[in-house]
Amino acid sequence: MGLTDSPFPPIADYAFLSDCHTGALVAPDGSVDWLCTPSFDSPSVFGNLLDRGAGSFRFGPFGITTPTARYYVPGTNVLSTTWHTPSGWVVVHDALTMGPRTSADTVTPHTRPPADDDADHMLVRLVECVDGAVEVELVCEPAFEYGSEPAEWTLQGEHGGVADAAGPVHTLRLGTSLLLGVEGSAVRGRHVLSSGERAWCALSWAEGLALPDGLDDAAARIERTVQFWRGWLGRARIPDHPLRHPIERSALTIKGLTYMPTGATVAALTTSLPETTGGERNWDYRYTWMRDSTFTLQALHSLNLDWEADEFMQFVADLEPNEDGGLQIMYGIDGRRDLTERTLDDLTGYEGARPVRIGNGAFDQRQNDVYGAVLDSILLHTSRSKHLPRRLWPLVQHQAARALAVWREPDQGIWEARGEPQHYVSSKLMCWVALDRAARLAEIRDDEQLQEEWGRAADEVRADILAHGVSEAGVLRQHYGTDSLDASTLLAALFGFLPGDDPVMRATVDAIESELTEHGFVLRYRTEETDDGLSGKEGTFLICSFWLVSALAHVGEVRRARNLMDRLVRIQSPLGLYAEEYDTERARHLGNFPQAFSHLALIQAAGRLVLQERLAELSL
Repeated sequence: MGLTDSPFPPIADYAFLSDCHTGALVAPDGSVDWLCTPSFDSPSVFGNLLDRGAGSFRFGPFGITTPTARYYVPGTNVLSTTWHTPSGWVVVHDALTMGPRTSADTVTPHTRPPADDDADHMLVRLVECVDGAVEVELVCEPAFEYGSEPAEWTLQGEHGGVADAAGPVHTLRLGTSLLLGVEGSAVRGRHVLSSGERAWCALSWAEGLALPDGLDDAAARIERTVQFWRGWLGRARIPDHPLRHPIERSALTIKGLTYMPTGATVAALTTSLPETTGGERNWDYRYTWMRDSTFTLQALHSLNLDWEADEFMQFVADLEPNEDGGLQIMYGIDGRRDLTERTLDDLTGYEGARPVRIGNGAFDQRQNDVYGAVLDSILLHTSRSKHLPRRLWPLVQHQAARALAVWREPDQGIWEARGEPQHYVSSKLMCWVALDRAARLAEIRDDEQLQEEWGRAADEVRADILAHGVSEAGVLRQHYGTDSLDASTLLAALFGFLPGDDPVMRATVDAIESELTEHGFVLRYRTEETDDGLSGKEGTFLICSFWLVSALAHVGEVRRARNLMDRLVRIQSPLGLYAEEYDTERARHLGNFPQAFSHLALIQAAGRLVLQERLAELSL
């Protein structure tokens, strides 16, 4: 099937909505093709993203599927879509709405936001005819449990403006100003709007299935959601710089991928969007990875979002460790440990990419980088708050002990390879991070014995990496048994393992830029040179390209860093979002979407670039 024949919109053409409990993806034609209720990792009720018969919800002009313009209301995750039809113009506003705040909940840069449950637990959609007369349609066809259970609709009331869709676990309620009718598993409505007229609909999974009380209430809920997002973004410290808009959109995306009840951040909204077109590299990313923790803390603190950082750190502190005291590499957003993977064989997958997976089999892998991620996060948070909570000290001790115990052993690596364990350089490097940060935390605690012990161990790990992890060309290897390159060795720059003027650091950055790129964008590794247990090629990894921006800035190549950053900004989605990968041959985003890691790396790279550019200006 050719690109133009695919029934699936390009991944990057979807809009992302969030209420910090769950998220939705809206296709350009106005169809909600992905929504899981009540939370990010619940089964989908709209799953057209993975199978064109797995549920969708369209609200827009009848017979017109290509909008004139789509944009976020500035400073928000509220979508506006403008449509031009032969008979007139309409604008549709879409939001996963946030609840009302009291005057006591007013957020300022120096007050904690409500620890709350601010979500309304409903999707509200409002259409306004701004010129002429336009027939609008509503077609809502949920399919519960990832498309396996069609909805059974029941109309409520005499006027047919409310309908309930019964599922195997819970019920949805649809309310609208349109007259509804049931056709099989779908509920439908149409109405002609004249200039100045508005219509609304809302889908609720809230307790009691609450709905807006008419048009004015629906509009007010969207307006409160606009104010919520703008109020939140107003607390962030965004540099006055040409990269301001990408940083703001990334910040809003990271917040939108945060599960408000616990402070956990999902790696992405979706499951099983392919890393290889039509291939098997399809994973469920609706969980929290520990390796993301340090990048999350770096991004939140750099933007002055200290309360969010605190909430995330509390989530990490409350996680149940393994029997050995170490943390798993990932957890559910509610802290659960068991993320057993299974396949949904009835779904065709996005553009035929199968299998479709839920759960993630990597949750019990050995990945030795996890200890460094956790301890770097704790040090970042401690340095910012000037306080190491007593309850975090046992976590520090356990993670340091595990890093000390395993750093000499092979593992699956940062990329969760499903091949044989190897002595990955990035894993050793993150064990160095673990012990180096543990020694610094021991210093804060005035524990000289542990400071010396952990510092000495960090020096030993460092010496081992430099003795066995550097090729004859003076470049950091992927693992001790190969001279192949791996973008994860750029972490040597991001975590200060090597200074910017170190020959090995510079040689590694130059080698990755020249030998591990496609059209200037960075691959994780060469799949033909790496035993990752999978077949097929994959796209360039956006986080790795942003890491290269940071690394180039680290070694003083600010112009090269800015050129790459400009290229990365140019390939963002029409709404400023990033997936996990980018296919340079087809100029398409690949993988789960939107991807937190990509946006976190953008914030980090932008911060380093802005700093280096300003330092350069001061030196003139």
